[in-house]
Amino acid sequence: MAEEKKVAPIGIWTAVKPFVNGGASGMLATCVIQPIDMIKVRIQLGQGSAASVTTTMLKNEGIGAFYKGLSAGLLRQATYTTARLGSFKMLTAKASEANDGKPLPLYQKALCGLTAGAIGACVGSPADLALIRMQADNTLPLAQRRNYTNAFHALYRISADEGVLALWKGCGPTVVRAMALNMGMLASYDQSAEYMRDNLGLGETSTVVGASAVSGLCAAACSLPFDFVKTQIQKMQPDAQGKYPYTGSLDCAMQTLKSGGPLKFYTGFPVYCVRIAPHVMMTWIFLNQITKFQKNIGM
Repeated sequence: MAEEKKVAPIGIWTAVKPFVNGGASGMLATCVIQPIDMIKVRIQLGQGSAASVTTTMLKNEGIGAFYKGLSAGLLRQATYTTARLGSFKMLTAKASEANDGKPLPLYQKALCGLTAGAIGACVGSPADLALIRMQADNTLPLAQRRNYTNAFHALYRISADEGVLALWKGCGPTVVRAMALNMGMLASYDQSAEYMRDNLGLGETSTVVGASAVSGLCAAACSLPFDFVKTQIQKMQPDAQGKYPYTGSLDCAMQTLKSGGPLKFYTGFPVYCVRIAPHVMMTWIFLNQITKFQKNIGM
């Protein structure tokens, strides 16, 4: 009986560890990337270039404006990244077992990434909505500002004013965007790490940094068009007649394509790439360091 009691906690920790480590690494990365993310959102809302947005924010709102929405960003990582990285580890482990322990082909990793992205997005969509609204609030006219004080206040207000289901407003484009991002991020990291380690003979540090860079670039390239549509849907306001500018994500995409062409979807790509790639890199690096630390202390 005593031995059985000792085995159970180890099994539980083994099961939850990928989720805990994933969420922790994402939250640490967000603390560093939050100012760049804020600038990216302002650019997508049409406030100018990276330099002009930065200057205007510093002049009119102060340095604290760059961290507006940090609580929502951390909550998003605690839900979204916890779910997606934990799910990806579980899915790839199951797929590897079915493959007799052999390395998974790229298409199987991509499918695992797509699935993990969808799971993470469904879990993290409310926090993502709160984050977008908090970041965009100062760009609205005074009468239309929501003045959320923190992420939990935003979630409460959205539920009270618009209904609980409103927390998943824009969930469709959020899920699609997350599937595209995680297909690029997760599959490319595993594939690049295997190639760099097995074919190029790189050490652990070089492999993690190199694979993280490839992962970040692939994630940015795959996800920006979906991120652009998602942002437009989540921040839209009704006009005087109560009509919204877009009926849905497809309508938003078609109007954007008609008015600005395909390149309109890549508005703010340099800043987006600078924001996404380092966040992805630091998420992987933090995850690697957390895992190493746990091994060193026997966890």
